[in-house]
Amino acid sequence: MKKIILLLLTLIVSSCTSTHLVESWKNPDIDSYEPTKILIVGLTSDIKVRKKFEKQLKKEFQSRGVEAMMSIDVLDEAKLNERMTESDLNALETQLILDEYDTILLTKIIGVDDRIAYRKDYGGYDETRRRFNEEYLMYQDVFYNPEYYKEYTIYHAETSMFCICPTKDRELIWKGYIDITDPTNIEQTVKDYVRLAVVVLEEEQLIRSVDADTKDDLKDTIN
Repeated sequence: MKKIILLLLTLIVSSCTSTHLVESWKNPDIDSYEPTKILIVGLTSDIKVRKKFEKQLKKEFQSRGVEAMMSIDVLDEAKLNERMTESDLNALETQLILDEYDTILLTKIIGVDDRIAYRKDYGGYDETRRRFNEEYLMYQDVFYNPEYYKEYTIYHAETSMFCICPTKDRELIWKGYIDITDPTNIEQTVKDYVRLAVVVLEEEQLIRSVDADTKDDLKDTIN
């Protein structure tokens, strides 16, 4: 039942947007979780996009009373523009624990697909009853008419929530797979992605829900 509710919610949120949830996995050993201090990491070499994305998520967590920091404000510039070693990451995690962080939210692109969608003629016509000349006439346009097909790109993104609590085993709490289809407006795509991720986290009981009135009350306190 919970999976059905989650599916319905994400379908509503995803309608008319470029993002949709592919899969949501939650650690079966965790019933509910509420971070108190979180580091938000958008793993991309595009610093402007990274800042927009992390800032949008930061607002969502702050509206729920969670202390949230963006990686671009925590890591020095060299670490943002260069590869980090395992030693660097271990040192970062140790420092985060000393600074009383208990959670990391990491988002990254894990794959890209270039696809082609062909225009469908003769809609509703039984394909099994077509003759040779009908099929040929329909599909020859793929070579001669650029309007017959549309090329588009799907970005496969993954957002993971990790617990780095000093009194608990450091573990993966949740992982969500979200597809972004042919994004054209980065501002809107970031908003759509964050909105979808937040809805899923709320439904999985990993962050608390915030009603509109509470958000308005907290608006002045959010950077």
